[in-house]
Amino acid sequence: MTDRDALFSSLRRWPDVEDPTLQAHDASDALILDEAVEPGRMPADVVVIGDRHGALTLGALHDGAGHVRVHQDSIVAERALAANAGALGESRFTHHPLDASLVEGARLVLLQLPRSLDELDEIAELVATHADEGVLLVAGGRVKHMSMSMNALLGRSFRSVHATLGRRKSRVLRAEGPRRPGISWPRNRQHDVAGMPLTVVAHGGAFAGTSIDIGAQTLLAHLDAMPDARVGPDAIGPGGFDAVDLASGTGVLGVALALARPGVRVLATDASAAAVASTIATAEANGVADRVIARQADGLDDVPDASAPLILLNPPFHIGAVVHTGIAERLIADAGRALAPGGELWCVWNSHLGYRPLLDRIGATRQVSRNAKFVVTATRRR
Repeated sequence: MTDRDALFSSLRRWPDVEDPTLQAHDASDALILDEAVEPGRMPADVVVIGDRHGALTLGALHDGAGHVRVHQDSIVAERALAANAGALGESRFTHHPLDASLVEGARLVLLQLPRSLDELDEIAELVATHADEGVLLVAGGRVKHMSMSMNALLGRSFRSVHATLGRRKSRVLRAEGPRRPGISWPRNRQHDVAGMPLTVVAHGGAFAGTSIDIGAQTLLAHLDAMPDARVGPDAIGPGGFDAVDLASGTGVLGVALALARPGVRVLATDASAAAVASTIATAEANGVADRVIARQADGLDDVPDASAPLILLNPPFHIGAVVHTGIAERLIADAGRALAPGGELWCVWNSHLGYRPLLDRIGATRQVSRNAKFVVTATRRR
């Protein structure tokens, strides 16, 4: 076992979902580092994008980088990196938003390939617009999640793109020669929701992009049936909010509620920086930015116990590329903690998933609707 292998083996996913079937690193992390530069030639300043739990950032520092600028879309991933770095006594990295400050002047960018082509497009545009003319982008992932579309997409922002040989079911794409394309994100699209015009604005990394996913559409069909968010004069929710859009994505649920009920104030939270930025932009585009406030958080961080009159939830059922209910289970439990007595959690979930027992632990749950794909439930806190 090499020193780097030992480093990777020491990493934990915490506070992310931990499970024997899930790791804090995979073979693509090692391949990205190996393909970045010749052994022992890691430059002093390295940019890392998409690090999941610290393997790329800490691996680059282990391999000779003096400092790493890192962007992790998920606040949970940021905390996992911080925890792993703390255990190693490592502090030579700084977190950056996905903007020019992350890549300005960079000559080496290491990227864990995202599943979304839109997210890859936004990252490629950013690097090719603001990094050094001699920048090398080394983007890797598991072969089963890669496609030729990724090569073509990178080719829109870089003059040279080629794939390396695969190793341990992983592969790397190397992109050089930035075309200076400029930035075309975020993007927007007009929809009709419950008879109301609603503009969705999305960054590349936001789930469903400028579309409204089927789960959200299913829940929004019951917008009129949701209770008045104000359950009493003393129960106005966290920080004066009347409702919470938990795991907000592009903010469709919270913005639609605010449009349908003038005066209602919504707190939108999501672990994803791209989702929060998209929610803010969606609220602004629909004229409710003063009543829909978005925060990046792991679940309902900083929301007091028993304080939220109404929570809307369309939970994810993937962890990365793996189908796993761990995140949804955590979100449902957190919603139960934060619900005010008499408050309700309105949730949409895939019909084949067994969330009903989790919801029943919170309070009285009724099935609002069910079809071949989705169940909508309303759970009232006892």
